[in-house]
Order: sequence, then structure tokens, then C-alpha cells
Amino acid sequence: MKKMTKKRVVVAMSGGVDSAVAAYLLKKQGYDVTGIFMHLWQPSILNKEPRKNLGCNIESLQRARKIAKKLGIPFYIFNFKKPFKKIIVNNFIDGLEKGNTPNPCIICNRLIKFDLLLKKVKTIFKADYLATGHYARLKDSVNGKILLKAEDKKKDQSYFLYNIKQRVLKSVIFPIGNLQKSRVYELAKKLQLPIAKRESQDICFVGKDPGLFLKKYLKNQCGLIKDIDSKKILGQHYGLSLYTIGQRSGIGVSGGPFYVVIKEKKNNVLWVTNNQHHNKLFKTKISLNKINWISAKPKLPIKALVKIRYRDQGNIAKIIKHKKGMRVLFNNPQRAATPGQSAVFYQKEKLLGGGVISNKTY
Repeated sequence: MKKMTKKRVVVAMSGGVDSAVAAYLLKKQGYDVTGIFMHLWQPSILNKEPRKNLGCNIESLQRARKIAKKLGIPFYIFNFKKPFKKIIVNNFIDGLEKGNTPNPCIICNRLIKFDLLLKKVKTIFKADYLATGHYARLKDSVNGKILLKAEDKKKDQSYFLYNIKQRVLKSVIFPIGNLQKSRVYELAKKLQLPIAKRESQDICFVGKDPGLFLKKYLKNQCGLIKDIDSKKILGQHYGLSLYTIGQRSGIGVSGGPFYVVIKEKKNNVLWVTNNQHHNKLFKTKISLNKINWISAKPKLPIKALVKIRYRDQGNIAKIIKHKKGMRVLFNNPQRAATPGQSAVFYQKEKLLGGGVISNKTY
């Protein structure tokens, strides 16, 4: 009788609790598990931060290696510094200079983790699957994989995964998607895994103080800050790319609080208001480009719950075809719909897809 071989899975390990427990669960389930750590590009300015970055630094690597040893699995390091800088960081900088606010984590998931990394582990390790510590779930269907919200709705990360292609999902596992975060911590504590004491909420290559990164790498040009209603000059900004729509803190003018309403690139003017409910902060229509559907493209128009940022609870909207992209029509006006960010569509637990918010937003 031919001996059955174990399915081989490579786990992307960051040194954090989620990927550590993901690796443990897969080994417990009988997979042939290998851990890998991705070395990603970081600017030298992060070395000056007292906490540095919790996702890519030497301390994270050391923790990941210790976790792999504790679990008794092989461990390898991939150097992705050059492709990460070229594909993710440069794209982020370019987007900011064009007046947008890109989400590099979404692009990284599609082009680094679930493309470049997946191809490498399949080639080098002949892996059947790539696993990560994302809080999301996958379900089989007649049309392929369905991507669902995580069991723990407070930690759900499906928003960051909307841009992954269906052909990729058949080779992906999210081991902790059915668990509450509290249970993940319980398992890590029980296993005495050497995880970080806190988690990073920052963009991994930007760090705790985004201003340091933005001032170093962006071509900023000073300009005027004006009140959107009175047209009065309130002060001077240090580059439109340093601000985002709806931003309150860090504007640097007295008499506030003020909120960013418009970044007028043509005349290099930052338009603000001291009314957080100003009508120009709210949109009932947004245009999208760079659309991705997880499964087959549905027949438009459709109604869905649409999230315009990660922490957004989502609002019911109609999605219609519009020129080369799509337009989203909300039942209720949405505050600070930001060009460069992503609008992601759901029907109950199921993630349908999403797109990038265009500058042509009404």
C-alpha cells in the first residue's frame, strides 16, 4: 500500500502571537509545517524610535526563530527587502505625492505575501499551502473559495484581503480565523511561546511617527492653509502629502480644532474647516477603480454593505457600473471618503470584493 504523505504548509511567521498559534494549530492537525520570516525594507530612521517596529526588525526575527524551535519546526529567512521597497514602499510614496492615501498593507497582501512569497514556497519547499495569522475564514463552494469575516469581529482582517485573486485562495490557509483573540492568547500562554508583549498597529516601514518618514521621503512643498467657508488664510502647511481627508490632529493652526476637507493640488492649498459635520466632508457617491471580485463578478447593480476604511462598521449601498470602474451610491452620506483608500463589499459574512477610491469622488 502506498504511504500517504502529509500536506506541506509554510507559515509566514512574524514573531507575533497570531502566526505563532497558527503554526502550532497546523502542526497539531498533522501538517508538515515549516516557518519562514520575511526580511522587509525599513528606513534607517526607525532605528531611532525607542520601540522600533514590531513587525520586521531583528527582535521579531529572534522571536520567530525561538517560536519555531519551541514548536519543533524548520525555520528559514527570506530577504524581500528589494522587492518590498520597489513594489510597496515606492508605490506608497508615489500615491501620497499624487494626493492619495494608499493602504500599503492591502497591496502587500496581494503582491508580496500571496504572490511573491507563495510562489517561492511552492518552488523551494514544494508546499501545498501558505498559511498566515490573518483573522479571516475560507469556505469551499462550487465556484471556488469564499472569503468570510473572522469569528472574532473585533479582529476581523478580511478588509485587507479583498484584493487577492481566487486562483490564489486555493493555496491559502487562515488557521486562527475561527478563534477569538482571547483564545489565541490563551493557547500562546499555555504553550509558553516567546511572543511580543504588544502588537504593532503601525505601517511596518513607517513606524510610530509617520511625520519622520513622510518628511524624509516625500518631495514636499509648503503652501497655504485656508478656511473652506471664509477663505481666510489660517497658516502654512508643509506639503499636501502630509495630510489626509478628515484629519484633525497635526494640522498646526490655532483656533481649532480644524479638519482637512480638500487637498487642492493645483494651487497647493490645504482647505480646512472647524465644523466636523461640514457638508464637504460627506459624500453620497464615490467612484472606484482597480476592482477585484473574490469570486465571479456579480451582475450589477447589487446592494451590499460597504466599508470605506478598516475600522468602519460599513453602510448599505448600491454598486453600479460606471465607465471603466464602478460607482458606489450610499443610502447615508459617508464622512471622509479618502482617495487611495479601499471600499470593500460584503453580503453578511461573505466578502465580495472591492476597489480603490478614486479622486473623482462626488
